[in-house]
Amino acid sequence: MRVGTGYDSHRFDPDRKLMLGGVEIPGAPGLTGHSDGDAVAHAVTDALLGAAAEGDIGSHFPPGDPRWRDADSMDLLGRVVALLRQRRLRVINVDVTVICETPRIGPHAGGMRARIGEVLGTGREAVSIKGKTNEGMGWIGAGDGIAVHAVALIGKEDT
Repeated sequence: MRVGTGYDSHRFDPDRKLMLGGVEIPGAPGLTGHSDGDAVAHAVTDALLGAAAEGDIGSHFPPGDPRWRDADSMDLLGRVVALLRQRRLRVINVDVTVICETPRIGPHAGGMRARIGEVLGTGREAVSIKGKTNEGMGWIGAGDGIAVHAVALIGKEDT
């Protein structure tokens, strides 16, 4: 068994749509970023890469590389899952905490769990999504953006 942690944060960008965990959140500003700015997918990707000792998301998908401009972050996550499979590693579960004042995460958590579970090949039962506020403190509390923490557990594939 191997454990990895991931973190990502982005400021809001009212000119973009908000994607979190592969789900579009209507009525909320999007997030800045080279790709689609999906901070949940980015944190999960980093947690998986960390667990596999494979670096971070920026080393695999450099933000200066035009191939990844506006990329679907769930596609990037899928590429990392394929890398794990090549190394005969499998995802056991992921636990995600989304920190923001708005939007409310609870109503969208089920859709995020399903979408991430699909990409990971685990099903939604192995994916936890929680929303927390920052109680009005700091840049997140001021409503300027979102931060996400993720933990992933991976293990060797059964042979």
